[in-house]
Amino acid sequence: MSLYVAATRQNDGKTAVSLGLLKVLGQRFQKIGYMKPIGQQYQIIDKKKIDKDAVLMHRIFDFDDNLSHINPIAVPSGFTEKYIQQGKRDVLVEKVKKAYEQLCRAHDFVLIEGTGHAGVGSVFDMSNAQVASILGAKAIIVAGGGIGRPIDEIMLNYPTFTTEGVEVLGVILNKVKKEKYRKIQKLATKGLKRKGLEVLGVIPFEDVLSNPTVSELLEDLDGDLICGEGALNRRVESFVIGDMVPYEVSSYLSGGSLLIVPGNREGLIFAALSDWVLGVGSNYLISGVVATSGKKPNKKVVDVIKKINIPLIVVQEDSFTTACEIARAIFKVRAEDNEKINKTEALIQEYVDVDRILEKLKG
Repeated sequence: MSLYVAATRQNDGKTAVSLGLLKVLGQRFQKIGYMKPIGQQYQIIDKKKIDKDAVLMHRIFDFDDNLSHINPIAVPSGFTEKYIQQGKRDVLVEKVKKAYEQLCRAHDFVLIEGTGHAGVGSVFDMSNAQVASILGAKAIIVAGGGIGRPIDEIMLNYPTFTTEGVEVLGVILNKVKKEKYRKIQKLATKGLKRKGLEVLGVIPFEDVLSNPTVSELLEDLDGDLICGEGALNRRVESFVIGDMVPYEVSSYLSGGSLLIVPGNREGLIFAALSDWVLGVGSNYLISGVVATSGKKPNKKVVDVIKKINIPLIVVQEDSFTTACEIARAIFKVRAEDNEKINKTEALIQEYVDVDRILEKLKG
């Protein structure tokens, strides 16, 4: 038995939903497996390109499977250009099918995670919808929380699957604002039912799933840690680019803020720390400082940051580029982040009708 998990777009929470489903399904099946047929963001593992999500799941679940079976195709730079000029689809198809067959032989259930929306991969004839069809898998679509835009986006993706002969079991709405939960659940369920689609889950937004630690951002930014080793587990709830005059910075910061600022703007950095230094209160203790453009603050400022025990990270990129990298990292789950993993499992248990999914898979 297998299930293909797709999404309407990036950052809808497809990987988190897949992780949670794997955890819950692991309680119903003795041997459960995972596959990411096409990967776009990869790491080099044993000289092979392996999708980052595949590596993540492999670490979390300690799978025995060969990583090249979990992720048979990774798409490096230049892949699509080379494919258009001289690529052979049957080679890719065979690679994916063989990997899938290996996983099916070893497991009672295989969860297959797609890459982006239904059409991603069309340029090399291996879109999500096409891959689901090749594997003979039924699909669910994960969409963002809301009514109008999510339904519109679902209806853009749905026909792409049905055109390829893929049965879509239903939809999971993710990251629904808690204050609008009941309204969205009721209206989205009714609206999608009119389109012939069943809502299989409505998951509320949880801050813990979108707040990385300073340690996680340090890894993603590949920066140099100057001080604050003992506070790397602090959660980053927001980030502020330091492009204001120093006396204004306090009004933009709160506990949990990350300040992104050129390292030579020492007056602004010190102003950001002043409320805590003056004893105003711990509510203003920021999570960390990222000094950009490769510029480390002068020794006096660094000494103050050390005294307060705030992580100071120096990166080579400018502030805007750094902020964009952090924004992309916001929704990641890491193998060592037990709090996020446990929360993800709990959300799937409570808000997704897994029994209904299995019932529809068998039907």
